[in-house]
Amino acid sequence: MKKMLFTLLLMISCTVIVSAQQNIYQFKVQTIDGSEFDFSQLKGKKVMVVNTASKCGLTPQYKDLESLYEKYKEENFVIVGFPANNFLRQEPGTDAEIKTFCTKNYGVTFPMMSKISVKGDDMHPLYHWLTQKSENGVMDSKIKWNFQKYLIDENGHLVDVVYPKTKPNSEKVLNWLKN
Repeated sequence: MKKMLFTLLLMISCTVIVSAQQNIYQFKVQTIDGSEFDFSQLKGKKVMVVNTASKCGLTPQYKDLESLYEKYKEENFVIVGFPANNFLRQEPGTDAEIKTFCTKNYGVTFPMMSKISVKGDDMHPLYHWLTQKSENGVMDSKIKWNFQKYLIDENGHLVDVVYPKTKPNSEKVLNWLKN
């Protein structure tokens, strides 16, 4: 009986530890301006995490991302952009150059982070969490290209992935935002 009780308590403890790791709030990253950004400050908000690039055929999605952010930011929604140079070197600039490009060409006001790697041996830990079911508790996915979007609920849990060619203002994203 004691052994069974001990095993049960151990299983519950492991479940609590795993559950605690299965939200985005454990991550701190660097903003494009060099300051710390703690995802725990987004508790209670829906979050879209997107890897971006300035020299990609999908770069005009910045306009749709900004429009979506402007429309829903007062409804507990935020977009967090991560420039990445993983696909055909389509984000070669420095953080300062990327920030200037986004502001000048698309009027980006949603939070932009420092450039990271979203795949490969130097993949950022956040993207390990986003892409591995063993870490996020929901699904495995692969980063297919620039402008892949990850949808996170108000409790910091991964909900879904929206692949690059699907626009930010797609029916799928709008339904998620409204529910």
